Amino acid sequence: MTDAIQIEQERGLLTLRLNRPDKKNALTRAMYSRLAEALKQADADPEVNAVLITGSSDCFTAGNDIADFLQEPPSGLDSPVFQFMLTLLDCRKPVIAAVAGAAVGIGTTLLLHCDLVYVSRDARLRMPFVNLGLCPEFASSLLLPRLLGHAKAAELLLLGEGFSGEQAATWGIATEALGSGEAALAKAREVALRFESLPPEAVRISKQLMKAPDREQLRKVIEEEGALFVQRLRSPEAVAALSGFINRH
Repeated sequence: MTDAIQIEQERGLLTLRLNRPDKKNALTRAMYSRLAEALKQADADPEVNAVLITGSSDCFTAGNDIADFLQEPPSGLDSPVFQFMLTLLDCRKPVIAAVAGAAVGIGTTLLLHCDLVYVSRDARLRMPFVNLGLCPEFASSLLLPRLLGHAKAAELLLLGEGFSGEQAATWGIATEALGSGEAALAKAREVALRFESLPPEAVRISKQLMKAPDREQLRKVIEEEGALFVQRLRSPEAVAALSGFINRH
């Protein structure tokens, strides 16, 4: 599992690459811990100007590794998944995401906390929380209705409807949709490297000003959703749905 998160630093850009191709980059507890640790280090390192989160050119992430998740479910905010959420929420450096292929569950909701998001037009984003007997996480129950309106957010969160990278860009979930996964990654890298030539303190303060009005509310919603998510994991609905998912895969 040591290579499941590949970390590279180049010209002030720290790239965090999800690298578990045999499992469609599904995220485990160990991967969440590594991501949180890398984000904290990037935030404290004056040599890092920006962070890029990506997967491969044909898959971002299938979301949580269900088997790993059920083996040791998160029990509170000190669990790796919630530590990752709170670390990304608090990151003072610009965070850029490059997305291609599947972006499921937290693979979509984490994008709501990135500063710039570049997707392939045919990327497939989906938040099937209800379908698995669960509830929304990472403040998506607050951010999506605010961004899209209640009716469209309900389609995505209550029905678990999927949508394309092109739709994500049209709706403001992504910055821009590109023709391929390779093009999305190239654009994300190009933009991320621009922070090398921008005054870092001015960038930091500008991001802080943009994020400050919502920070405490987002933290509160993440905690409330998290507590309900942990409860839902133990519910008969979720146990049946998640067991069925594992058996099908």
